[in-house]
Amino acid sequence: MTLQTDVQDILDRGVTAGDVVGAAAQVVTGDGLLAAAAAGDRSAAPADGGPMTLDTVCWIASMTKAITGTAAMQLVERGELHLDEPASSILPDLADAGVLEGFDGDGQPVVRPARGQITLRHLLTHTAGFGYQYWNESLLRYHRATGTDSLTSGELVATTTVAALFDPGERWMYGINIDYVGRIVEQVSGQRLDHYFDEHILGPLAMDSTAFSLSDQMRSRLSAVHVRQPDGTLTARDLPRSPEPEFPSGGGGLYSTARDYCRFLQMILGRGSRDGVRVLRPSTVDQMTANHIGDLRVAALRSAMPELTNDAEFFPGIAKTWGLTFQINEEPLPTGRPAGGLMWAGIANTFFWIDMDNQVAGTYMSQQLPFGDARSYQLYLDVETAAYRSL
Repeated sequence: MTLQTDVQDILDRGVTAGDVVGAAAQVVTGDGLLAAAAAGDRSAAPADGGPMTLDTVCWIASMTKAITGTAAMQLVERGELHLDEPASSILPDLADAGVLEGFDGDGQPVVRPARGQITLRHLLTHTAGFGYQYWNESLLRYHRATGTDSLTSGELVATTTVAALFDPGERWMYGINIDYVGRIVEQVSGQRLDHYFDEHILGPLAMDSTAFSLSDQMRSRLSAVHVRQPDGTLTARDLPRSPEPEFPSGGGGLYSTARDYCRFLQMILGRGSRDGVRVLRPSTVDQMTANHIGDLRVAALRSAMPELTNDAEFFPGIAKTWGLTFQINEEPLPTGRPAGGLMWAGIANTFFWIDMDNQVAGTYMSQQLPFGDARSYQLYLDVETAAYRSL
């Protein structure tokens, strides 16, 4: 059997079993295609039907982060940004963020000044102290007490000073850091984040189905987001999203397709170039794909909002570090990915990996909540495993 057949069978089996309503997956080399498959439908609602394809538009959420990190590193290359200078020199609000220590007798947050200044490197590596309320009970309580729990991450960092949970560089915690990076890119470049992406990343890579706002053509190919019910079935859920976001979220606002996102992955495999188009210098990609948190380690994410996310950790028991917007496995994985591989995901159960050594990468896209859905995630693992068995 070929990898193409294997991947198609994995997705077909997942649809038949009710693991997903629809899913798409693509496995690539730096300059070629190893497998591309899709199965199922864009929506469980019959009236909104249509087959899932490699060009189905999906909300990729936190898979946006790697693209925002790329934008920031382009500015670092030009000398317009610096990894270790205080980020508050660009976003003054960051100097006032403070660190949440607890709550007073009236339930109001107690915030102290931070010991140290947040840098771009802290933000890119999730060591600045900021979290997501989905995975932290104290932060969820903080947002409810301050009336900021209904804001999206993009709106939050654009309109509100948010408390951190620890001092810069103290540990790793996944959070709204890359939304701040998106604002930094805007301030330094003088362009809205969507316009910067179009000119410097998406346009050059011919990613014409990747955007913060949906064109009519993209909307016609959009997948519904589904919710796993207690009985295991999936129902379509309408997620209201602005057709033109006021604050493009560098941490999670993009829509894309499996085909488009693999163009980005091929650029990383090509150490900054794809089809002769250079987006980053080779040395910059080498820097982005290396460990930047030293002896710190990526920790499991413990759910505080089970309607949005399960507890989540990729490959428990495996030491994991962080590059400049990528998780790095420091040990070989049971899928076959060697030590030094890269990956991350989006909250609607989209996933990608990059293996610089073997020059292979892939993405898997489903559209469902909560995050960390065991059944959809297993399909992603099966695709990655099949890819390594074929090498």
